[in-house]
Amino acid sequence: MSGGSRAWLRDPVVLLGLIAGLAAFVVQSGELGSADTMHRLQTAHSFWTSEPSVFPQEYPEFGVHGRGGKLFDWYGIGQPLLMLPADIAGTYIERLPVFADYNGNDPSVRNIVVSYSTNILVGVLTALVCFRFLLVLKFSTRQAVAGVLALLFCTTHLHYTQNMTENNYILLLTLAGVAFQYDWLRSGSRQALLIGSGALGLNLLTRLTTGLDLLAAAFFLFLVLWFERVPAPALWARFIKYAKTALPIYAAFVVIDRLYQYYRFGSFFNTYLHYFGVEHRLLDPSLPPNYPFETPFRVGFLGALFAPEKSVLLFDPLLVLTIVIAAIGWRRFRPEIRAYFIAMFLLLLAYICFYAKYTVWSGDFAWGDRYVSTAAELAAFISVPLLLRYRVQLGKFVWTMGVGLIAVSALIQLASLAFWLPLEIYQMETLGHPTFVIALRFRNIIAFALGKMDAWGLNNYAMAQDPWDYVHITSWNFLPFVLRRVGEAPDWVLRVCLALWIAGGAALTWVLWRMCKILGAIEFDSEAGHEPRTM
Repeated sequence: MSGGSRAWLRDPVVLLGLIAGLAAFVVQSGELGSADTMHRLQTAHSFWTSEPSVFPQEYPEFGVHGRGGKLFDWYGIGQPLLMLPADIAGTYIERLPVFADYNGNDPSVRNIVVSYSTNILVGVLTALVCFRFLLVLKFSTRQAVAGVLALLFCTTHLHYTQNMTENNYILLLTLAGVAFQYDWLRSGSRQALLIGSGALGLNLLTRLTTGLDLLAAAFFLFLVLWFERVPAPALWARFIKYAKTALPIYAAFVVIDRLYQYYRFGSFFNTYLHYFGVEHRLLDPSLPPNYPFETPFRVGFLGALFAPEKSVLLFDPLLVLTIVIAAIGWRRFRPEIRAYFIAMFLLLLAYICFYAKYTVWSGDFAWGDRYVSTAAELAAFISVPLLLRYRVQLGKFVWTMGVGLIAVSALIQLASLAFWLPLEIYQMETLGHPTFVIALRFRNIIAFALGKMDAWGLNNYAMAQDPWDYVHITSWNFLPFVLRRVGEAPDWVLRVCLALWIAGGAALTWVLWRMCKILGAIEFDSEAGHEPRTM
């Protein structure tokens, strides 16, 4: 190996990028993971082809009528724009002669291209942005790397790397917004503020509720200055500088969103939820007037926190570690860490409250509560670098508990990848509620591996009602196994895919080992937070 290659493989930034990319490669199933994402991909496809965004046969299950009586989807434009380049590439790759006998089969070549390329890109960028942010927060290299790995492998981020809803894209943009805006606060770099504001503004095109993320980022900056006791005139001056750069950017993205809304529904002021509610009440007059926000607040609020099917504390256990560390170590935290804690937990609370009354507050077909999982991840991953930084001060009990929670979190996220997510939802039709979904997932893994699904009463009629779903929930949810279960791909394709999957897993293992070796060769100052020196 040349000297340049050796130096390249000693760089934690490069290794983190490789880890994120290889992890995203290994966990893919070739499918997009949800009907929502499939509909958004079709919207992207409609941008550059003659196909509609919603096919007539999909109505009334999906789609609402807009201008001129035309059917439109009810989502934001953000994720379709993200998938657009991959959709174009995947469409042309699918038409290559080598795929002539496979074109259109399940999973389609286009879906494979979109899922792999998009998820790998988002995963790598998230890892790099997270690492940069933790360094700016003055964590050491080892602590920052641990924080990134915690985000990638110990939060629901891993599940949504396989099942491509909007979550990971929103997290990337929110994390980038917070990181670059905080960089501006420290360095005064207007370029950093432009990038951070642009990321947060772009988020508005994905879900308008990400305006909460925008507010959380601004509140984080305010709290940093407040805790540092910056005089009022200086604080006001910073606010003016921030507003002059950020607000025009946010306004531009709001205008883009409103123009898209007008293009579809002929109104600048309503959201797509308004038309969703109106159309569904026309189809079903028995729906209440406040549909789709008819759920009692306490049901959605308490459910997001404590329901065994959806609790954020169960699906992202690192939240518990974050709370414990905050309770014990608050006085030792630097102002920016205190500010981050408050801003992110308020963001999590705001999302829980906003969706508490939503008709499907739980996110419906999802692993955990997908509407609040992004905020939960932002609050959860910071616990790991803090655990390393304050290991001595927190004591042996907290350290042992923290290591245990990290291990449990990793196991839960790895288990989330084993099967396509509707499996337990179908099983609950006969098992009933409440059901501890995570325990059921581990039971399914063991039963499936031993061939005991029928013997243990884990197969039911609901699983077989939809033939497409049945095939996908009775297979390990990774591309080689999905292809074999569907049974459409030639044997040589299955062998190649399996070989690449095994090679990807081996490469990921090697890079993780390499990262551990490199970090072990770094000498740290005894005082937490000092910059490391590579030996």
